[in-house]
Amino acid sequence: MRNILVVVGSARKRGNTDRLADAFIEGAREAGHTVHKVFLGETQVNGCLGCNACRYGKPCVQRDGMEEIYPLFQECDTIVLASPLYYWTISARLKAFLERLYAVSQPDPNPPLGRYEKYPHKDCVLMMTAADDFFWTFEQAVSYFRFSLIRYLGWTEKGMLLAGGCGGSGGPRKIEQTGYLEQARAMGQNL
Repeated sequence: MRNILVVVGSARKRGNTDRLADAFIEGAREAGHTVHKVFLGETQVNGCLGCNACRYGKPCVQRDGMEEIYPLFQECDTIVLASPLYYWTISARLKAFLERLYAVSQPDPNPPLGRYEKYPHKDCVLMMTAADDFFWTFEQAVSYFRFSLIRYLGWTEKGMLLAGGCGGSGGPRKIEQTGYLEQARAMGQNL
């Protein structure tokens, strides 16, 4: 069984992204996995300051929600990143969370591909929602995910659910009419 951390980078409780994450969680729990959820809309996580205190054996100098998230991150073997599409990529809340993982990296004397630090290995899933559903809607977000997390951090991609055409962004939300909630639940069951 897996220990899963679901990080929701949305500000809207019960919005499309939060509901997609909850459907995944329901399926994962039905399959017997342990799941912890962090809703960044209720947890203050600031972006990395680049101070490098963590490079000198000190904990991150910022005192915010990451203090509670770091242990959950360290304990999980699978991380699910759930984000609405903002400016054609992941939300700033989720980006701040990812930046702050710098504090858990370690020096790497033999870095692959020019990387100079190593991160704890994680299996990773990307789940996103968007009002639009063009062929290019998620292109930039997927590129960021695959470059930054899969190639650079060295995590293993375990799936993506790109839920376009869900409404919202000023219009009515309609994720329940799309079939994506059922897909998310099945993804959680079959992870």
